[in-house]
Amino acid sequence: MKEFEGKTAVVTGAASGIGKALAEKFAQEKMQVVLADIEEEALEKTVEGLRKYQHRVIGVKTDVLVEESISELFAKAKEQYGNIHILCNNAGIGANSGNKAIWEIEKNDWDWVMGVNYQGVLSGIQTFLPHMIDHGEEGHVVTTVSMAGLLPGAGTYGVSKHAVMALTEALSRDLIAKNTKINASVLCPGFVDTNIDQSERNRPSHLMESKELESESGSQEEDLSSAMMSAMLRQGKKPEEIAEIVFEAINENIFYILSHPAWDETLRNHFDNILSRKEIKRNSEEEISKFFSPREDGEKY
Repeated sequence: MKEFEGKTAVVTGAASGIGKALAEKFAQEKMQVVLADIEEEALEKTVEGLRKYQHRVIGVKTDVLVEESISELFAKAKEQYGNIHILCNNAGIGANSGNKAIWEIEKNDWDWVMGVNYQGVLSGIQTFLPHMIDHGEEGHVVTTVSMAGLLPGAGTYGVSKHAVMALTEALSRDLIAKNTKINASVLCPGFVDTNIDQSERNRPSHLMESKELESESGSQEEDLSSAMMSAMLRQGKKPEEIAEIVFEAINENIFYILSHPAWDETLRNHFDNILSRKEIKRNSEEEISKFFSPREDGEKY
């Protein structure tokens, strides 16, 4: 996709973090932008901030867990700006399972994480893609995945991100096979300075954890895990850096957007491990500690 001025982009999870930075970048490129987020107050603040610079933007409160909410987002975007050209399925949540094994994680956790991180993306594709294909103009779909979508581990979060990786890979093949003018990308960042570690604030009441089933030691493990994650995020790349990389990838039609070269060696080792038919390795304390140490090349994990 080469032409951006006057086109329309829809970004979910746009009130903060990567989504906000993407919306700002598209607006700077003179696009019309529809910002969607479940946090209404933060969304309004972001929209007002963009309007101060005379950008053409609207905000639509959206809960990607609810198909009807995504349908309403589509209807409002189309009514306001007509044809939609870029869809960023960016809304997502982090999930802290501590050291729980997959079989120990309760159903509410699975339903929440898979509902937002996978079903929300699928619903976005099913709702927007027919229109984007039918209007016949160039367009692009970006799914925010994660390094967790390429590497093993990370509990429910990792499972959800592998799922949307596979989904978007299949989408890309289908878009090519059907000779459409729409392309797709997966954004696979490492650590980014966002508030994804505070996702619990948006968990719906009907999908709350059964705290009475949680042991004291389990709670302590989750607290430690949360503290480590928060520390790694705070020293990560800035969302604005990621938005620049994504925009360039859309312009150059790059499918795998790997924004953090510091992970290249880890990825290479993982895929070498697969081709060697070896067992999955668990990160050692030494390997984990490297995430907290500055690299000589200045790259961030």
